[in-house]
Amino acid sequence: MAENELVAFRERWKRELTTKTEEKPAVCASSSSRDASTQARKERSLNTRSGADDADCAEDGGRVGGGRGDAETEDQPEYVSIARSLLDGRTSPLLDRIQEERTRRKRLYQSMTSACSASLQQKQQQQQQPQRKVKKEEELVDQLIQDLNEVNDIPFFDIELPYELALKIFQYLNCTELGRCAQVSRAWRVLAEDGVLWFRMCTREGYHQDASVSDSPCWKSTLRDCRNSLKNVRFNWKNRVGAISQLQFELGKVLCDVSSCDSFVLAGYTSGDVRLWDTLHWDSASSYLKVNGLSANTEPRPHVSHVQVNSSVAAAAYEDGCVDLWSTETGGEPVHHYQSPGRIQALSLSPDTPALASAAGSDVRLDCADDRGYWRTACRAQLPKTVESVALVPGRGRQQQPLAALAAGDGVYLLDPGDEQPRSLHSVYGHPVTCLDASDSLVAFGVKSSGWAMHDGGNKIHVYSLETSKPTACVGSSPGDFTCINLRDSNLPHLLVCGNKDRRVRVFDLRAGSSVASLYAHHLGVTSVQADDWKIVSGGGEGLVCVWEMRMGAKLWEMHNRHPVRHVRFNTSTLVTANIPDDKVPRGACITDDDLTAHRRHRGVICHYDFSEDAMSQDHVLPICRSDYTESYGYNYNIGLAVPYDRLSGSHPSH
Repeated sequence: MAENELVAFRERWKRELTTKTEEKPAVCASSSSRDASTQARKERSLNTRSGADDADCAEDGGRVGGGRGDAETEDQPEYVSIARSLLDGRTSPLLDRIQEERTRRKRLYQSMTSACSASLQQKQQQQQQPQRKVKKEEELVDQLIQDLNEVNDIPFFDIELPYELALKIFQYLNCTELGRCAQVSRAWRVLAEDGVLWFRMCTREGYHQDASVSDSPCWKSTLRDCRNSLKNVRFNWKNRVGAISQLQFELGKVLCDVSSCDSFVLAGYTSGDVRLWDTLHWDSASSYLKVNGLSANTEPRPHVSHVQVNSSVAAAAYEDGCVDLWSTETGGEPVHHYQSPGRIQALSLSPDTPALASAAGSDVRLDCADDRGYWRTACRAQLPKTVESVALVPGRGRQQQPLAALAAGDGVYLLDPGDEQPRSLHSVYGHPVTCLDASDSLVAFGVKSSGWAMHDGGNKIHVYSLETSKPTACVGSSPGDFTCINLRDSNLPHLLVCGNKDRRVRVFDLRAGSSVASLYAHHLGVTSVQADDWKIVSGGGEGLVCVWEMRMGAKLWEMHNRHPVRHVRFNTSTLVTANIPDDKVPRGACITDDDLTAHRRHRGVICHYDFSEDAMSQDHVLPICRSDYTESYGYNYNIGLAVPYDRLSGSHPSH
């Protein structure tokens, strides 16, 4: 019913329009003729209509107006034709104008293309270039003009794609590429400066590993500041700019062993005392560690033989076989203590988990803490020979059982609490193991030549995979014995740095099995070494600490103390070195003294270097380094000055 009413309404409206059209020519006849511009406008409007519209109008005119011709239809106003189109359900006549505008743009584009082609042909005739090259240029210009014309019709992907998906694409770009994308458009700039992208880039480069996205208002600025700070710290390392402090424990006893991890430095003395320093909080209460009751009541108190420290636990072994463990947060009384039947020859603490391995003779003991902090013995084992060195594998975590690598005589073993007996990893008769170290996936150890074989190949370093227990590399062929290996502390897993008795520091690429650097360093042999992606720090038996630039193989600077360097450990901005005397019982000032208090030059020294930007405070500079540069008397031994005075008398390090 509604459809019939609509049809009747349309017919009634058409009749009204026809009646008005019939009356309008009479009025126009009595007046003057129409303006020429009005006639021309109507002709243009009628000429641009399609043939189908003309046919429909003719049909409607014949049906409604009683058979009037095309001449009568041409006299109709423009709004009449628009109304007819709307009533008949046809498309709006505005599309004709749009089509006309598109045709005009197409003709303009063709004219521009023709002009460009003509100019290119003229240049071709002038320069007499080959026809094939001109055709290629014409195609490139046409393509460029077409792309410019269509750039508004093709939307960017960030308009069509969801924001999360576009962000997923941008996360594969580096800093330079993100900066270029930020210059494309406003939408791309919003994507390129998204905080999540810069947070992931910051953590990927090793900064703020434990942070969350909400910890910084602008991670882009945070990454820029971290990079600038790292650049300044590297400059300070190379130019010996920073602060130095000596960690003294004034009890008149000799230094026995030193260990460091992060900001903690642990030292043991012949007096039986163990001292812990927190270099970030010098007045921390955890610095004062008490010994167990058994060792405290013994006179004379046993010497400290080995110390180990990580971020949560500090451990010390004594000459009588006692082992104590303290918490680095609270200090005070030991949290765990046990007694071994003999003297502890090797002690190892996992760098990232609370696990401790100790060896007394051929007996090995592995202790670890549970989730509630209670320590227990995970396993015990006995090897056929005396254990000389122990290394706990890092990166195991609390969910996995600890794994220890043991060197005993000419064999290397792996101790897993899940196995009944330690499994043999390497054993060659007559080739004793001289040094040992382990990373999260590899075990490296130096093997001494037998001496009686003619073609044994000299001293070697063997590298085994912990996953497969198979050898992955065998490097080195030096005349001397390897004395130290550092595989765990390298931030590049394929590099291995080692020291030898032949006075050289060597860096090997485990992927190719070749030597990357060989540096003539210490005339009494290398005793301790560590390396990262650009520098090497080595210590020798003569007491010299050397800092090398790995790529150039050049020595940047050196520092000297009296005793052999037994400990070297550095991170981004700090360096800890320990010169430990070989003679633990030196003579005092008088032979008849009952308490032979050691002179300062016999005690050994621990040096802490800080190369950060704010390291030049007076609290961290030695008193001898505080002279004014403008003073005419004396010398300024500040390590920030490039002066030729590299050695001092006594126990003070040179600057």
